[in-house]
Amino acid sequence: MKNDFEELYNRASSVLNYRQLSDCADAGDVGAAILTENGNIYVGTCIDATCGLGFCAEQAAAAAMITAGENTIQKIIAVDKDGKILPPCGRCREFLSQIGDNNLQAEVMVGEDTIVKLIDLLPYDWRKI
Repeated sequence: MKNDFEELYNRASSVLNYRQLSDCADAGDVGAAILTENGNIYVGTCIDATCGLGFCAEQAAAAAMITAGENTIQKIIAVDKDGKILPPCGRCREFLSQIGDNNLQAEVMVGEDTIVKLIDLLPYDWRKI
C-alpha cells in the first residue's frame, strides 16, 4: 500500500465503531478518509436508516472537508468493519465528482493494490456529452 493510502487506511479504520443508534438506524460499519490538495485529512463514517435515508462514509468525510473550507480531493479510501477496502458506490462517485472541479482526477483506492482515478469510475460522464 502506498504511504499516503496507508495513512488514509489507518485514519478511515480509526472511525469504525459500529453501533445501533435507534430501532431504525445504525452507524459506524464503514469509515472513509480524504486527503485534500492542501494536505489535510478528513474522516467520516456511514449512517444507515431503515427508511433508506442516511449517508455513506465518503459523504460524511466530504462534509467534514467542506465544513473546513476545502473541496478538492487528492486521494480517498473507504474501509469496512472487516478491514476490506471498498470502492465508492455510484451515488458517492457522482457526489464526489461534483463538489470540486478537479475531483475527477482524485486517486481512489478500490482494492488493496488497486488505485484508479475517480474519472475512471465514471467513464461516461454526463457533463461531457
